[in-house]
Amino acid sequence: GGEFVEGRGTSFKTISPATEEVLAEVAEADAADVDAAVKAARRAYDKVWSRMPGRERAKYLYRIARIIQERGRELAVLESLDNGKPIKESRDVDVPTVAAHFFYYAGWADKLEYAGRGADPQPLGVAGQVIPWNFPLLMLAWKIAPALACGNTVVLKPAETTPLTALLFAEICQQADLPPGVVNIVTGAGATGQALVGHPDVDKVAFTGSTEVGKAIARAVAGTSKKVTLELGGKAANIVFDDAPIDQAVEGIVDGIFFNQGHVCCAGSRLLVQESISEELLDRLKRRMSTLRMGDPLDKNTDIGAINSGEQLKRIRELSDLGDAEGAERWEVACDLPTKGYWFPPTLFTGVSQAHRIAREEIFGPVLSVLTFRTPAEAVEKANNTPYGLSAGVWTDKGSRILSVAHQLRAGVVWANTFNKFDPTSPFGGFKESGYGREGGRHGLEAYLK
Repeated sequence: GGEFVEGRGTSFKTISPATEEVLAEVAEADAADVDAAVKAARRAYDKVWSRMPGRERAKYLYRIARIIQERGRELAVLESLDNGKPIKESRDVDVPTVAAHFFYYAGWADKLEYAGRGADPQPLGVAGQVIPWNFPLLMLAWKIAPALACGNTVVLKPAETTPLTALLFAEICQQADLPPGVVNIVTGAGATGQALVGHPDVDKVAFTGSTEVGKAIARAVAGTSKKVTLELGGKAANIVFDDAPIDQAVEGIVDGIFFNQGHVCCAGSRLLVQESISEELLDRLKRRMSTLRMGDPLDKNTDIGAINSGEQLKRIRELSDLGDAEGAERWEVACDLPTKGYWFPPTLFTGVSQAHRIAREEIFGPVLSVLTFRTPAEAVEKANNTPYGLSAGVWTDKGSRILSVAHQLRAGVVWANTFNKFDPTSPFGGFKESGYGREGGRHGLEAYLK
């Protein structure tokens, strides 16, 4: 209800993945805390937010966006400390995109009749939102900005390893004089998320995270009237044809898999390269990987930061060892890893078949699986041979080939001669086990309107 309160549950530590130092102790919200947050959101929805004209809601969103810009350095440093990502990514990508989302949806708040949901679309009510640890502040913006623009109130649970920027955002809401109860942040792990998703007074559930948890959420809300948006895992194919500009493609491959240490649901973790150029491209790719700088996330020269947690590092190691066991050939950048913290060097596997687990399962780390193809039809077949369908990339000099291949790929987002480009005006979401619903753009409003 607009105030920071003591949690009723136990507390847990959030640590710096780069140094393993304890950054803060955070309260774990129990079912009673979640209930209090949902009640505060319902009061704010009934009495204030849903009744407020869109142009007035927009003023609050604009105010939040401007404060995010003003406090951008503070947010960027906190994000890199808590998450482990390089400061140049949080400073130059995450925080500006967060502000852009709030600016964009502020513009929609008084124009909802043009959103494609009829002449007088109505908000859903209270939205329960659960976000992951890979882009803590950006995922918060993707969830909260459209929900508030449409007149909903929210209860959001950040990931247990990265709660700090969400708590700072709560302070920003206070600074913006947002009416109490419109935004509520509850911290905790899986049990807190389950309490939020299962709460009977939540009208909408939005989740970004693993496919396994997404399936559990879908089962939990089945048979209820709750609307659900799920943005889940991915195993994107980055397809490079023989007429592609190779140096440009190498930069796109590096950006596609090593951005944010590969902790990206739409990461280009499968490289499909046409056989005739595979040797040349791999030589250039290895040379480029050797120039990547790994180390202190707060050093602005760092390219590769720390893995977010010991648990995630263990999974990356297990799947990489499986790649070795299954006969793929590992190549990794020779570098001295820091003695403290969670680190994994940029790695690629060649000699990978479609049967290998490293080509099928989401590793969620800086590990690239390389496969080859001969014809466009084979490239499409291999790219689509996955249970996921979140994103893909196509690299070629021919516009007709881009359009033809993109049309055949079963992926929610297809980038052409680029990768990992995001814009608030563009919808994002997946097919198959990558989830359903869209976030961003006009389409992102539909999930929060009836």
